[in-house]
Amino acid sequence: MQAAAVPVSTDDVPAAAAPRQRLAASPFVKWAGGKGQLLSQLDPFFPPDGTYHRYFEPFLGGGAVFFHLQPQRAVLSDLNEELINAYEVIRDHLDELLASLSRHQPTEEHYYFVRNLQPSELTKVRRASRFIYLNKWCYNGLYRVNSKGQFNVPRGRYKTPPRVFDPANLKSVSQLLQHAHIGVESYDSALSKAGPGDFVYLDPPYQPLSATANFTRYTKDSFEESDQVQLAQALHDLDRRGARFLLNNHDTLLLRRLYQGFNLSVATANRMINSRADRRGGVAELIVTNYPPPGEI
Repeated sequence: MQAAAVPVSTDDVPAAAAPRQRLAASPFVKWAGGKGQLLSQLDPFFPPDGTYHRYFEPFLGGGAVFFHLQPQRAVLSDLNEELINAYEVIRDHLDELLASLSRHQPTEEHYYFVRNLQPSELTKVRRASRFIYLNKWCYNGLYRVNSKGQFNVPRGRYKTPPRVFDPANLKSVSQLLQHAHIGVESYDSALSKAGPGDFVYLDPPYQPLSATANFTRYTKDSFEESDQVQLAQALHDLDRRGARFLLNNHDTLLLRRLYQGFNLSVATANRMINSRADRRGGVAELIVTNYPPPGEI
């Protein structure tokens, strides 16, 4: 059920500092559907910097768009508790995290030892360290949990050992997060806080292109077709409240129907997660905005 709208408040986000120089920051985790490869196609669709009050991203994932836009005031959220904990630790306890990450080992034995640790029994720092290490060493960077919420991805086989962390990048990420509100929150709760003058970027779990392509289990609860319908209803409500939004998803008939009346454009992305390399290729992606596309503004 969609959350009831609440008054827009400037108290949701820490006060931004004076305009800062852009930082060389990028996602610190690998994430299915990450938008790094699409940034050049998405860039013309983003509202110009300085034309919106707050930036919302309720399906945060790897945060490629946040790191690209580097907004002064941001509300970042996701339902993945491990992911959000990692963002919070990078913002608030970076030195401790770097020390913990440096103690990880590249062996298969260590991977499964770390995977079997129970996050609820760890400190916030060790929990974040576990999450980042598993993300870099697991198969294809795939984040998947079972119905009990337990991470169950096997260790990947890499010719070149992956780099678990980049201290310089994490320091830049930490700086960018200093003026962001970060929390575990449903998208409807997050959207209820956005209003006139705000910009919302949405990268939800994608509508499957086929019956066998149902990769939606980023948390213990999957994202079904009914959830896509509810999300579209929430965005129609957001539009009526005067906020701007940009959404990405697969280009399907269902989604074109749900977002009829908004501005629809198409981009092309490579599908990277598939057990067969010959099935990884260009896929049409829908870009939905409630404001004029490039050339029509």
